[in-house]
Amino acid sequence: MGGVTAPAEAAGVGEAGAGAAGAGPVAAGEQRDFAYAAHESGVPEPVLLAVAYQESGWEVHQGHNTSGGYGPMSLTDVTPSMLVDGAAGAAGRPDLASPASDPSLHTLPAAAALAGLPAQRVRTDRRSNIRAAAALLASYERDLRGDTPQGPAVWYSAVARYSGSSDRAAATAFADRVFATMKAGAERTTADGQEVRLAPAPALLADTTGLSSLHLERTSDAGTDCPPDLDCRSAPAATTNYQVATRPSDGMTIDYIVIHDTESSYDSAVATFQNPASRVAANYVMRASDGAVTQSVAGKDLAFHAGNYWFNMHSIGIEHEGFAAHGATWYTQVQYENTAALVTYLAAKYHVALDREHIIGHDNVPGPVDASVAGMHWDPGPYWDWNRFMEMVGAPVAEGPHGVGPVGSAVTIAPRFASNDQTVTVCPADDPTGATPACADRSEPSNFLYVRSAPSASAPLATDPYVHADGSPGTDEINDWSATVSAGQQFVVAGRQGEWTAIWYGGQKVWFDNPHGMNTVRARHVRILTTAGAADAPLFGEAYPDASEYPAGLGVDTAPAFTRYTFPAGQKYVATAQPVHRDDFYPANGTTRLTETHIQGAGTVYTIQYNHRLALVNAVDVHCT
Repeated sequence: MGGVTAPAEAAGVGEAGAGAAGAGPVAAGEQRDFAYAAHESGVPEPVLLAVAYQESGWEVHQGHNTSGGYGPMSLTDVTPSMLVDGAAGAAGRPDLASPASDPSLHTLPAAAALAGLPAQRVRTDRRSNIRAAAALLASYERDLRGDTPQGPAVWYSAVARYSGSSDRAAATAFADRVFATMKAGAERTTADGQEVRLAPAPALLADTTGLSSLHLERTSDAGTDCPPDLDCRSAPAATTNYQVATRPSDGMTIDYIVIHDTESSYDSAVATFQNPASRVAANYVMRASDGAVTQSVAGKDLAFHAGNYWFNMHSIGIEHEGFAAHGATWYTQVQYENTAALVTYLAAKYHVALDREHIIGHDNVPGPVDASVAGMHWDPGPYWDWNRFMEMVGAPVAEGPHGVGPVGSAVTIAPRFASNDQTVTVCPADDPTGATPACADRSEPSNFLYVRSAPSASAPLATDPYVHADGSPGTDEINDWSATVSAGQQFVVAGRQGEWTAIWYGGQKVWFDNPHGMNTVRARHVRILTTAGAADAPLFGEAYPDASEYPAGLGVDTAPAFTRYTFPAGQKYVATAQPVHRDDFYPANGTTRLTETHIQGAGTVYTIQYNHRLALVNAVDVHCT
């Protein structure tokens, strides 16, 4: 392999050069790197392209991802520092204090040796990374068949081995996604401007005859509720971390799916949910390396995941192995793919609307009461690509052309992720990986826009009365959500001036840069609310029934109105759906309550897009237009 010289390199053609005489046009940049590696290794170019698409979306990030994977091919090299002090978040966990001996966690040095390249170069150089991965894939195929056949169909088993998983369901799911990508084709422009294309091959059929040679394990999916093609296993959470229910047949509807990140390793998150003292559990945990899923809490039950009991009542939580401060590097293609499959499945089962008003981040969940607002979590953070993810579930954020309508109309926030570079300050407290020794600015593609008090880049950022109780402006710290709007959120236009658009936001009129409407699309078929009278309407974080509506013998839960948030008269906000009844839930406790109790109040509330987070408003206090 290392002794074969591709024609382009033999002719002395550089990255931006022309092809050899008579060779015809040669693709540039990353596309050309795949062609070069395919010719050198004997791996069909579509196989390389599809594997890289599934591993990274053809992106080249600095450093490694959650599974210790480097470069567009996600070649792995897990070191002790990653497991203890760094990316896996395993400090203080003696079971993860030494590097794993599994060869799947050290494919980078093996691939580098096969390609005759320095390991450090394979970590940092795109072409070297692709060449080394191609050499590794070719070695897998030779182990199986003794040669490197030209057609992609017979590479299925080598691709399954490349997944790094010893589990049959996970390995074949990866290979299936790679082959589906080859059949359908793909093209995208990466964050660094590379245009990469894989032509479709609709007639491609995978040859799976070599799978038995891999000796893959079969794991049980008993007790799980997942799409059939996902590698899904059960690890029940401690009973203190959720409540047994019978949603939705008990009247407690599931209206939201909440996207989280673990801020720890996958195994650590699962273990936390099984720890009775943690008092936290999501319904699902998604592994970064291969998209394997652990279900910790059944969908029918109420998991403690969102920091807001009422939203827990009406949601399912999905945790992702990763770290919000490193999201674009850490969230892997297979996580996006498998989460999209899971969300689509759950949305169909529970009738959850596939839009950004119901598929939300933990950072969109409101604090339940005054004291909790400022401390609510901000995951999955600014680097979860909502545009990409919502496209995968069949509900693109930007439906229709970009633009902004007249004052009083609604817009959807829709910056193009790859070109939406935003600067944030990351401090050590924001990064449990330990990779941020001091506060530093970071600028990279993001899912949000800053909002300001006036139509000027020098105007102060908008404030939040809970996050900044002294009235000071918001900041660009990564954990400060007080002056940000994220892709898919919807607001009402409050003004236009030059390239700036104003919206009603958190009780204020705020502005964001929107030249030629490039960061928004006109929202269609939305409910716009105004106050019912001249007085401001109170807002809430939870929606419990009135005290008189609780049966005798049950404690009364209260959700007082926010004291610093209101729905001001004269402002307008977008409601996410029809109003729903205030309600509450009491699980069976085996003694005083032999069966669960769901209480539905007579009053109803709208959920509105208020600021970066949602809020609740009584239906009687607003008009809907």
